[in-house]
Amino acid sequence: MSWDSYLENLVAQSGDASGQRHCSKGFIIGIDGGQWTTDASDKAFIISPDEISNIADCFKSKDFTPFMANGVHIGGTKYQFLREEDGKIVLAKKKNFGAICLQASKTALVGGFCPEGMQAGNLNKAVAVIAEYLESLGM
Repeated sequence: MSWDSYLENLVAQSGDASGQRHCSKGFIIGIDGGQWTTDASDKAFIISPDEISNIADCFKSKDFTPFMANGVHIGGTKYQFLREEDGKIVLAKKKNFGAICLQASKTALVGGFCPEGMQAGNLNKAVAVIAEYLESLGM
């Protein structure tokens, strides 16, 4: 099974009533730091092994102080940490660039990117749909 197909679904889930999609790319990684989606998809948010490790470590430990102190680094870009919710969701933004949403299931982390000018709420909803689906499968 290719996890990359979940990226297509992530982007599709971010659509609004007019059909505008508010997520342009995403990724799925394991809480253990393994990369589930590949960089091959045109919907892939390409992240480095160090970025994957840092994100996974924060979610595994439920300690988000590194994000608070240093920002959230994804795809070579530093995003300002906005908040975390219930140890499962992290929201961050880079002014005039876009927003990211990260949400954990039991064993995975789903991340998505919303370009500047799009609605981050639609991104958050789409990321939640995928993460909650994985959770419902025990993942």
